[in-house]
Amino acid sequence: MNGASREALAAARERLDALTDSTSVDAAQLADELAAVTALLDREAGLRRVLTDPAQSGEAKAQLVQRLIGGQVSGTTVDLVSGLARSRWSQSRDLVDALEELADTADLTAAEKTGTLDDVEDELFRFGRIVASSTELRAALTDRAAGTSAKTELLNRLLGGRAKPATERLVTRLVTAPRGRSLETGLESLSKLAADRRDRMVAVVTSAVPLSDGQKQRLGAALTKLYGRRMHLNLDVDPEVVGGIRVQVGDEVINGSIADRLDEAARRMAS
Repeated sequence: MNGASREALAAARERLDALTDSTSVDAAQLADELAAVTALLDREAGLRRVLTDPAQSGEAKAQLVQRLIGGQVSGTTVDLVSGLARSRWSQSRDLVDALEELADTADLTAAEKTGTLDDVEDELFRFGRIVASSTELRAALTDRAAGTSAKTELLNRLLGGRAKPATERLVTRLVTAPRGRSLETGLESLSKLAADRRDRMVAVVTSAVPLSDGQKQRLGAALTKLYGRRMHLNLDVDPEVVGGIRVQVGDEVINGSIADRLDEAARRMAS
């Protein structure tokens, strides 16, 4: 997002944090309701254009929101969506993208409140690896001819009782309403959002053999110092990575042995 949309989204994130700080707010319910509004505006191009029309006053657009969804969702959701309608947006689609992100963030907040956010991060990563390794599964989950109920049932068989509730909700929404994203891109975005929730970066670490606890701690500490932010390690094992590891942080890929990379990180920090 650029310009006005970026500022509007930043303000909406702050409002969401303030709302979910309250113990009286059910973050999971809020996520479901925001997702429902996202689906509505994704379908109704005319409505989202009205809600982002700069020629209309913010208050008039907020009142329209209240007439449309008031009584159907919680007051918290109405207040949040009304605030979005009052904001200025560079493009009408940006409003829908913002709503989708807020819905996902609300689910991650629900996980954080129950102490399961780390588990959700790991489950999203693992599910992405499973999809990447199975062309049949990916085809089934992305088949446009398959109905929502069929995809939901498949995900229930895969994740039901095996993953945290927030993971199931996030993945199900992504699969049943991808909104033009590939499954891989959507899962990567969710993982990044989960990491941002804790103000951490994500490092995807691929090693030939599982890392010991000591190696994970050393690597995590070195990467944290190197990048200046807390680092969450998503660990994967690939026997083809002979004698070393591969670390990807964002677009940067680091190859080399554990000892070599830690030594280089120490030298860079000292210089």
